[in-house]
Amino acid sequence: MLLGIDHLVIAVRDPVAAATDLEATLGLAFTGGGRHDGRGTYNRLAFLGDTFLELIGVEDRALVVAAVGFPVSHASLALLDAGHEGLATFALATDDAAAEVARLRALGSVIGDAVAGSRMRPDGELVRWTTAFPALGPGEPPFLIEHEPAGSEWGPEVRAARAGFGHPVGGAVRLRTLTLPVADPVLTAEGYRATLGIPFDAEGTDRRSTVADQVIVLSPAGGPQTVDLEVEPGTPPLDEVRFGIRWRRVTRGDVG
Repeated sequence: MLLGIDHLVIAVRDPVAAATDLEATLGLAFTGGGRHDGRGTYNRLAFLGDTFLELIGVEDRALVVAAVGFPVSHASLALLDAGHEGLATFALATDDAAAEVARLRALGSVIGDAVAGSRMRPDGELVRWTTAFPALGPGEPPFLIEHEPAGSEWGPEVRAARAGFGHPVGGAVRLRTLTLPVADPVLTAEGYRATLGIPFDAEGTDRRSTVADQVIVLSPAGGPQTVDLEVEPGTPPLDEVRFGIRWRRVTRGDVG
C-alpha cells in the first residue's frame, strides 16, 4: 500500500551549505544525513514527520558515474551537470515494496525490481531500505521505497518522537502539496497511472492526485517546482525560491 510522499531528492552543489540556508530561510531543522559509500554522494535530511527533504550532493563525480544500479545518484548528477539545482526526483513510501512491484507489474507496469539499499550514518549505524525504480527525472514518475522499521531513523520510538517534533519555525511541519511543472500534464498523469497506479483528476489545466494526505499537482511547464509546507496557525507566511524550488508556508487546517 502507498503511504504518501516519502521524500524529495533535491540536488544541490553543497548539501551542508544548502541545509544552513534552508534552516535560516524556512525554519527547518536538518538533523540527519550521511554518505552513500561507493556511490560518490552525500546528503543532509530534514524530517517532516515521516516525509523528509534530502539535499544530495556529489562528493566524487567519478564514483557516481561508475556506480551501477543507483539511479537517484545519476539523476542528481545529471541535473547538476546541466547547471541546475532543484528536485531531481522523489519517492513514494510503501509498506511492502516487493508486493507493490508484483501488483503493478500484473497491471502492465514496467517498474524495476525491488532491490535493497543502505547508507552509513556518521555515528556508524547502517540505515536500510528497499526501492523500486521507473525511469527517473523531474518530469517522470517517482520511485517506491520501503524503509526497514528499525534503528535511529525508522524505529517505532523515533517515528513517534518525530511526529511531534517542533522545528525552529515553531511546531510541527508537514509537506502538504508538491507541484511539478511538466510539458504535458495529461500525458504525464497517464505515465504516473501506468507506472504506479496513481489516478489524477482534472483541475483546469492541472492534474491533481491525493496520496494518503498529500497532494501531487502536475501543472503546465513555465512555473517553478513548488513545495507547500503545512505549519502551525500563527506562523508567518513565506514565499521564497531557494535551490530551484519555490517554498510556501500554508497554515494547518486551511483548505488547499
